[in-house]
Amino acid sequence: MSAKIRVGIVGLQPGVSWAARAHLPALAALSDRFEVRGVANTSLASAEAAAAACGIPHAFANVAELAASPEIDMISVTVRVPYHLELVRAAAEGGKHVYCEWPLGNGLAEAEEMAALVRHAGVLGVIGTQARVAPEMQYLRRLVEDGYVGRVLSATISARGRSWGATHGDARNRGYLLHNRNGATMLTIPLGHTLAAIRDVLGDFIEVSAIVANRRGTVLLPETGETITFDAPDQVVVCGRIGDGAPISIHYRGGMPRDKAGLVWEINGTEGDLRLVGLHGGSQQVPLRIEGGRGDEREMRPIDLPAEYRAGTWPEDVNPGNVARVYARMARDLREGTRTAPNFDDAVELHRVIAAIEAASATGERVAVSAPNRLLPPA
Repeated sequence: MSAKIRVGIVGLQPGVSWAARAHLPALAALSDRFEVRGVANTSLASAEAAAAACGIPHAFANVAELAASPEIDMISVTVRVPYHLELVRAAAEGGKHVYCEWPLGNGLAEAEEMAALVRHAGVLGVIGTQARVAPEMQYLRRLVEDGYVGRVLSATISARGRSWGATHGDARNRGYLLHNRNGATMLTIPLGHTLAAIRDVLGDFIEVSAIVANRRGTVLLPETGETITFDAPDQVVVCGRIGDGAPISIHYRGGMPRDKAGLVWEINGTEGDLRLVGLHGGSQQVPLRIEGGRGDEREMRPIDLPAEYRAGTWPEDVNPGNVARVYARMARDLREGTRTAPNFDDAVELHRVIAAIEAASATGERVAVSAPNRLLPPA
């Protein structure tokens, strides 16, 4: 591998795509470790336009050419979920390491196949579950581990899912996020990211009951004035046991909140309480704040983040900041042989939790969960 890890990006549209808004600034902040050398889109013309606009030296007609290039060490898959499997397969067959955005697969079976692909190829597969590396989540985990609340008695999360409310602002992507068949729903995306962090803080899920439902049935597209039908869930309710058996309840609702508290996660323990608050339920994408109270204190007070959790030259914006934190772990793992970044095997276990929630909703029964979580070591 070269002095810098040479990156090829799949799915770069300047100024529009997630790759442009989060991955490029994240990699720029880590320019001592990474260099973006190539781009592959749905056509060579699109790749050439993106490369020219972003100052990337090489454009490729497809991912197979990108994966075959000696100019590339790793590939970032930043496109829609239904394409993840074929792109990861091409990268693994080309001997390239992979950073893939979450959800890894369109369901558990695809995720298992992708984990097997990178394992067989002997390459590193990193999954973009960015909430796990958000500094506030890391510190919340430490507070619980250090006994701030004592023994955890219960946890409650109430959150808004943003894109699945009365309106859907991105008419261009209306066929993607609004239909279950694409694997990109409120359950898999905002709640999926948050579930990854919940498990780091509170431990493994033991069992779940659930209601995954579409209550609205239709959604307004303000850009066009159309009202269209959709079948992705706009209500997800999960009740279960986690860690050493603590009850946990989670309710995600579609749409945005009326105020600035679209994510409220409360942890109650024998010695105190903790609360994590954010703008909406996409915990990987919003600034977070921690509040707490112990003993006889009658009010929750802000808990400042220690300087060590902000250490580093991260982008100020939350989106590229958290993406950069995953990339930094990936660079360390590639250079030192460590396992600090969330990987494809971790993603499979998270998919197992989501599959259990779906099964519980479909059957109306309580479902046992067998999905052990691997805690990420400190950065």
